[in-house]
Amino acid sequence: MPELPEVEALAEILAERAVGREIARVHPAAVSVLKTYDPPLTDLEGRTVTAVRRHGKFLDLATDGPHLVVHLARAGWLRWRDGLPEAPPRPGKGPLALRLRLAGPEGSGFDLTEAGTRKALSVHCVRDPLEVPGIARLGPDPLDESFTLEAFAGLLRGVRHRVKGVLRDQSVIAGIGNAYSDEILHAARMSPYRLAGDLTEEDVARLYEAMGATLRDAVERSRGLASRDLKAEKRGGMRVHGRAGQPCPVCGDMIREVSFADSSLQYCPTCQTGGKPLADRRLSRLLK
Repeated sequence: MPELPEVEALAEILAERAVGREIARVHPAAVSVLKTYDPPLTDLEGRTVTAVRRHGKFLDLATDGPHLVVHLARAGWLRWRDGLPEAPPRPGKGPLALRLRLAGPEGSGFDLTEAGTRKALSVHCVRDPLEVPGIARLGPDPLDESFTLEAFAGLLRGVRHRVKGVLRDQSVIAGIGNAYSDEILHAARMSPYRLAGDLTEEDVARLYEAMGATLRDAVERSRGLASRDLKAEKRGGMRVHGRAGQPCPVCGDMIREVSFADSSLQYCPTCQTGGKPLADRRLSRLLK
């Protein structure tokens, strides 16, 4: 799933290439992606792109009229294309979900695509981004200057949930998902099963520093890359996420995994849990 660093990079790509240009056509190729009907997508046509912003994992293409807000979900992606065909796409064919073509002889713009059969990519055409429920409920952005250590400590105080889940909760902190929460916890040398409300002041400070450093480093690595290269950069920059069975780059211990119904987490026992493997209930049931 694209998370804060990748969405930030996509926002920068669109800001550089689309701001100041007029939208010529917006073609939904999969009707299911469109989550709003008023204003219609056609209200974007003829409008000038004024800004591109990121809200958590949401992309916000602002115009001198409505906003086009996109959430890429688990398998969605944005592909910039310098030469889009003039003919509208055929609905229901392949992974294409929506095509936006900018005015101009070169016909540049972008395609929104979604792999697999579990369709969750969403597109909203709204007058204000806060009309999108997912944006309205977002917590603070971890890279915002106002997100201080004191603010972070206040969010965790008294919370009786595992810190892994708290980091992923978009209503608590915006933009962090499964992959970067694994990376942040590894950098902080902290078990994903620790209860957020039980963290000491030293724990909170270490987690806060690891969060900022991990996300800023990922943003910098992604900056300037073409959209087609961002996924590979994300995978290549991971130290524990998606690397179960491989040696930890810090201590050399084997990275382990805990599986859940629709996701999994990866961690290093030596770095994060005092050398003790976490129970994987799904695997335990299979071994009985």
